[in-house]
Amino acid sequence: MKLEKLDVKKLAKMIDHTCLKPYATKQDLEKLCKEAKEADTAMIAINTEWTRFCKELLKDTDVHVGAAISFPLGQEGLPVKLYETEYAISEGADEIDYVIHIGKAKMHDWAYLEDEMRQINDICKKHHVICKVIFETCYLSDDEIIELAKIASKVKPDFIKTSTGFGTAGATAHHVRLMKENAKEDVKVKAAGGIRDLKTALEMVEAGAERIGTSSTLKILEEASQDFKV
Repeated sequence: MKLEKLDVKKLAKMIDHTCLKPYATKQDLEKLCKEAKEADTAMIAINTEWTRFCKELLKDTDVHVGAAISFPLGQEGLPVKLYETEYAISEGADEIDYVIHIGKAKMHDWAYLEDEMRQINDICKKHHVICKVIFETCYLSDDEIIELAKIASKVKPDFIKTSTGFGTAGATAHHVRLMKENAKEDVKVKAAGGIRDLKTALEMVEAGAERIGTSSTLKILEEASQDFKV
């Protein structure tokens, strides 16, 4: 999306409003859903446990509920990831953000990662649910990011995503560009991790991101309201 065509409402619809803290309470999730509903964001990003609860809170809106699978380490093993994906969807998830097996990426076991991506994506497609694949780019070399993006270009999940926000670093514009260039036009990019202000969010959009994951949604939209015409 061209930056000059953005306004506050369009930017809000590019944001996945996020609460993935391990100590999140019912009150935190109620607040998250209220904020997402009022801002009309694309999605809320939550841990699987809260899927049904948040789905009920957002039932009269078009804000999606997104469940984070194998979060944040990606090390649970494929059968567990597949079960959690199915479970989250049965609880009402509209979108799935799953973490790849990062160790397998460092081992360059690309066949495993393609199979993992394909099986999880197939479940999502069967249920008409959006699939996002989290690379956790802070642990990967540029060549490893490129290889994963090329795998995505074959498997065609809806999005590939930079980060969980729990790694040693979050999204960078450089990584977003690498991902977008190598995943081709059929796969979108989500930038997440460390996006706490409008300037950083717009840098990610300019680099090619079509979704932004952030817990700083209200701050970003407040800044945007001062710069954009609604």
